[in-house]
Amino acid sequence: MKPTGPDYVKKRYDQVYPGGIDEWPVVHLSKNRESFVKEVAKHSFDKIKSITPSRAALIEEIENTLFREKLRIKRNSWAIDPPDEGDFLKSVEAKLLEISNLKDESVIDEMLDSVLNEMVFRYADEIAGNFKKSRYRMARSIATFGFARLLNASRARGFWSIFSTKYRLQDKIHITGEVEQLRTLTQKGTIIMVPTHFSNLDSILIGWAISILGLPAFIYGAGLNLFNIKILAYFMNSLGAYRVDRRKKNLIYLETLKAYSSKAIQKGCHSLFFPGGTRSRSGKIEKRLKLGLLSTAIEAQRVNYQMGKKDGLHKVFIVPVTINYNFVLEAPSLIKQYLRLKGQERYYVENDEYSTSYKIGTFLLKFFTKGSDISVSIGKCMDVLGNYVNEDGKSFDKHGRIVKTEEYFTQDGKIVSHNQQREDEYTRMLSDRIVEEYHRINKVMASHLVAFTAFQMLRKKFQKLDLYNLLRIPDEDQVIDYEEFKTVFERLLNKVYRLKEEGKLNTSPFLNQEVDKIIRHGITNVGMYHSKRPLIRNRKGGIETQDMNLLFYYHNRLLGYNLEEHV
Repeated sequence: MKPTGPDYVKKRYDQVYPGGIDEWPVVHLSKNRESFVKEVAKHSFDKIKSITPSRAALIEEIENTLFREKLRIKRNSWAIDPPDEGDFLKSVEAKLLEISNLKDESVIDEMLDSVLNEMVFRYADEIAGNFKKSRYRMARSIATFGFARLLNASRARGFWSIFSTKYRLQDKIHITGEVEQLRTLTQKGTIIMVPTHFSNLDSILIGWAISILGLPAFIYGAGLNLFNIKILAYFMNSLGAYRVDRRKKNLIYLETLKAYSSKAIQKGCHSLFFPGGTRSRSGKIEKRLKLGLLSTAIEAQRVNYQMGKKDGLHKVFIVPVTINYNFVLEAPSLIKQYLRLKGQERYYVENDEYSTSYKIGTFLLKFFTKGSDISVSIGKCMDVLGNYVNEDGKSFDKHGRIVKTEEYFTQDGKIVSHNQQREDEYTRMLSDRIVEEYHRINKVMASHLVAFTAFQMLRKKFQKLDLYNLLRIPDEDQVIDYEEFKTVFERLLNKVYRLKEEGKLNTSPFLNQEVDKIIRHGITNVGMYHSKRPLIRNRKGGIETQDMNLLFYYHNRLLGYNLEEHV
């Protein structure tokens, strides 16, 4: 069944910038890459100096960075790492030794500033993207053509089906939600898109959605490890990615990364980042977001007001997005990592399923040759304080009253230059609002609901067991009578309908079918790629699981709505 309804997008939009690609903010940024890197380095330098007010504190921070970086190179080096990295760290170490033998305080301070400048500039240059217009067009064409061919191969038999144009990506990837508002506000301010993160496929899907909606290229942070893979590095360099090295936890790097994001937003570059920080290991919608990059939206908005820029074209808009899959290819390894962490087994080797071009190709082939659909749900646009905004970009509080965002950064009638405590609180407020919007626009699929029903029924049946013992119950205890399952499923389905009427979630169009059809569709689609299925119908007609861990993972998608109270 194909989705229907007023919010189902199935057309290609005109570009929101009528002047074409040359008007895109990311193009202007790339033309001035060198000067922008210097600007980022200067901003980062000033911030680090402000939070390390004494000479001893700055020396300690630089020494801490050196220690962490040398340890990283020794224990976890990558092919993409700069070949001169070791030599650079040795030179910094030598300068610190020289500084320790100096007596003239002015010379010491001058040398320390020079060392810090070198470090932040090197980081800024490493992080900065390198967007190319010609490469962007080619990468977009290749991706769209390639995915569409895979899709046609999956829906029609025979070799020649890969050259068919019968099926389009929009037959598989359904964009729903506040599309027109997003397009309108892209021309009136700077968009920060903040999607949920479940799969390595997310970046590709969001990039495709941005393109199909006629939006300009967004800058986005991509894990540095992905640049080890040549084909991925080409696409990411072409599509506006900047590099994020998650191995680097030192203050100097993190402040430089935040400076890059903040400065890009200030220059009007539409941005995308996953505020959860990494893929959801548990399968749950993110509840606790990483506040680092999120805080850069607050900072950028405040700086725009400081510079005398009124809301107009200089307002920053936050757009939550949820991506809904019937199955996540990486689910087995993700849930295993989650259970190890939850069980206090803190140290593990993270399995990188996509370490080569071959694995990436296999990943995409398997995904697009499965018949399951995907939904990209776009939430209402908000300001940096989490207030909803209208088509004109005006903010409104929960009572419908107009809010002047600049007043939140004002004291005694003037924009306050910086107040860390206040901006930290604003970031937490925004984080909470994004999480609320995730749950509101989350699209309940039949696969989610059957998994939730089955797991909760088993949990109620063995309520004296803790999670880990429940996941290890014998095979014969993992079977549920179909009629009992159907009764509980129907009760939960009715609760889902009520929540939808209250505006607290959204649903897949397939949930409008007869209950037996919904259950059959859900069982068929949930975890359909995995060799061990989360749910199956056995020969006697009962429902059972072949993998309790996977059932737990897919069940987790519907946590947060108190549905378990109705089991």
